[in-house]
Amino acid sequence: MTTLSGGAAIVQSLLANGTDTVFGLPGGQLYHLYDAYREVSDQLRVITSRHEQGAAYMAFGYASVTGRVGTYSVVPGPGLLNTTAALLTAYGCNAPVLCVSGQIPSTGLGVGAGYLHELPGQLEMIGHITKQAERIDRPQDAPAAINRAFTALTSGRPRPVEVEMCMDVMEQTADVSLLPAATSDAPPALDEDAIDAAARLLGNAKKPLIIVGGGARHAGDALLALADMLQAPVGAFRQGRGIVSDRHYLSHTYPAANRLWADADAVLAVGTRLKYPLMYWGTKDLPIVRVDIDAKEITRLHTPAVGIHGDARQALEALAAAAARHNRRRESRETELVRMKSGLNEEFAQVQPQFDFLQVIRDELPDDGVFVDEITQTGFASWFAMPIYAPRTLITSGYQGTLGYGYATAVGVKAACPNRKVVQISGDGGLLFNVQEMATAVANNLDLVTIVFVDGRFGNVHRDQQRHFGDNRNIADTLTNPDFVKLAESFGVAAFRAQSPQTLRRALRQAFDERGPSLIAVEVDAMASPWHFIGLGQVRP
Repeated sequence: MTTLSGGAAIVQSLLANGTDTVFGLPGGQLYHLYDAYREVSDQLRVITSRHEQGAAYMAFGYASVTGRVGTYSVVPGPGLLNTTAALLTAYGCNAPVLCVSGQIPSTGLGVGAGYLHELPGQLEMIGHITKQAERIDRPQDAPAAINRAFTALTSGRPRPVEVEMCMDVMEQTADVSLLPAATSDAPPALDEDAIDAAARLLGNAKKPLIIVGGGARHAGDALLALADMLQAPVGAFRQGRGIVSDRHYLSHTYPAANRLWADADAVLAVGTRLKYPLMYWGTKDLPIVRVDIDAKEITRLHTPAVGIHGDARQALEALAAAAARHNRRRESRETELVRMKSGLNEEFAQVQPQFDFLQVIRDELPDDGVFVDEITQTGFASWFAMPIYAPRTLITSGYQGTLGYGYATAVGVKAACPNRKVVQISGDGGLLFNVQEMATAVANNLDLVTIVFVDGRFGNVHRDQQRHFGDNRNIADTLTNPDFVKLAESFGVAAFRAQSPQTLRRALRQAFDERGPSLIAVEVDAMASPWHFIGLGQVRP
């Protein structure tokens, strides 16, 4: 046993589980936790954000790009509440984010005396948007509690977890038995009958189609092997992009998947909610095989022909072995599918100027470079018009669509992979949500490049209001902006201006040569709507 404070017991347990970076903000309920961070500063990097929301998004970015647990720490009450948009984003995107929260004195819990940062029912409240939430009541309980958190974070469907400790418990000392790293729960055993039934269905199909989501990001090799055997195109939307490189003829974005869905005679969906196809594309006479680590997801919206509860990689490897016994003779579909990709690319090129801007970014960003989108017109277009070559290199907020998430998330991405190029895009609306984190990027000398598209309005709101209510019926959609170049420079950020794809290319090359963060402000007019390639409709009964 080792005599440790409650705060030190948490920190030692984080280290035991491989934590190398913590994002957060100090405060009165965390002083002993932060003192413990200081004691291990040679092993643990602490990145201080300028807002709690920023810290949580940084942890989300770290988790999204690495697949490892991203950790942040904040004070209770308003501090924790400030992070809930990011926690909800992590929940929706299945990101393993660990929140370490402080708490009021243990003697005050449930009393309602008005302690600083007191939040009634904090643990119960945060439990609604996390996979697991737990209060640690004694220093000696910390190792087991942190291990339970890491087991939850790394087992089954990853989602955020919260642990908290009262400020007096963080100060208390006790004899603590530290534990080795937590172990992940084994994935469920595969149902061999379901594997064989799925393999027969897919092997006999003339035009099988595969749809993948973020739950298959660790299974790219197995996925491609099966897709190649079946000559099945692989469609992906946001988090599934790059699992099969867009350079491969079998890799396709959602618009192509929508068109292929019309003639498919079997679909394999792996690690995806499959929400849009099931809700909008039509499923009559279409047998669907679902593979998911979350058993509830398999039948949430639709009862598939075959459901396989298990790990994506294990299931795909088993399916490939079984499909080899049942697979029909197949000709390569390369010519057909390359023609489809080329034709769609010509259609995407009509979404201007977003397409040309994205082409410049893709040209200049290395294959392993990371692109962090935003809720902006260019971000929407990137979901289908920007080639992605590796998993976890397109970072999005998923279905949550959390405006303003991008900059702070990109800080976490860059902190996690300092030797890779990272480009983050924003609109002039979203950037100001977390613009204060430019100070964090400067303080940590992060070579993050941000491109802000400036049109003086919430573009989607403006378009939707006109569509719903007609011209001259817009309200609350215009923006009063700073000079973004001057604003960035005031933080110590290198800043450039661009007016076109050509000038963006020059500015992007200059930004990549800078040490520390950079910003490029691009003045734009009205942009073409990308939504006819996203809100895809019914293609079969």
